Amino acid sequence: MIIKNLLYLVLLTTKTYNFLLICSTIELIFMIYISDAAQKHFIRLLSHQKFGTQIRVFVINPGTSNAECAVSYCFPNTIEDTDLKLEFDNITVYVDKLSAPYLQDAEIDFLVDKFDSQLTLKAPNAKKRKLIDEIQLIDQVKYFLESKINPELAIHGGQVTLVEITSDMFVVLQFGGGCNGCSMVDYTLKDGIEKEMLATFPKLKGVKDITKHQRNQHSYY
Repeated sequence: MIIKNLLYLVLLTTKTYNFLLICSTIELIFMIYISDAAQKHFIRLLSHQKFGTQIRVFVINPGTSNAECAVSYCFPNTIEDTDLKLEFDNITVYVDKLSAPYLQDAEIDFLVDKFDSQLTLKAPNAKKRKLIDEIQLIDQVKYFLESKINPELAIHGGQVTLVEITSDMFVVLQFGGGCNGCSMVDYTLKDGIEKEMLATFPKLKGVKDITKHQRNQHSYY
């Protein structure tokens, strides 16, 4: 099989994978599986490309019934600051920010038989419409925190960041600065942030704090 710029794309159910990569991001733990055979296949292809060329995995029309998963060469001048960089033993795989949630738990393999060989990619979340709504909600909550909550907390030298929105619709936050270790943080969380957030986003169920609070000179109260 001769593979040019677009390497190959196909959806297939397969079970045997030898490599798990976990990459921490702000919103999620990103997991993609690439078999040893697929990694060796990529290495062979990249050996014929210019130095610095790597692999890109992405989704076309994500969150729709027409979603397609694809793999292509990733040239150095096409890498964006927002791309996820996934490092394997001998290759680097890049995933754009929009495609990332749709490639959660994606599986890539390279199958060979007596007559043919093919690169296969299974992405169970590629067509899930709900992910679009979840991404929009995450962005809206981030904007709410930055534009509404953090300016108020900044008066006391504090800030709060979004860790995640759980599957049961709870917002998980982490406090910093003057809010870390502050004796009033529970009041701020429940009577301040949670009330305003639930009024703004009715689909949310509540707010949780995962901060490891350490009272110190930086604590406001």
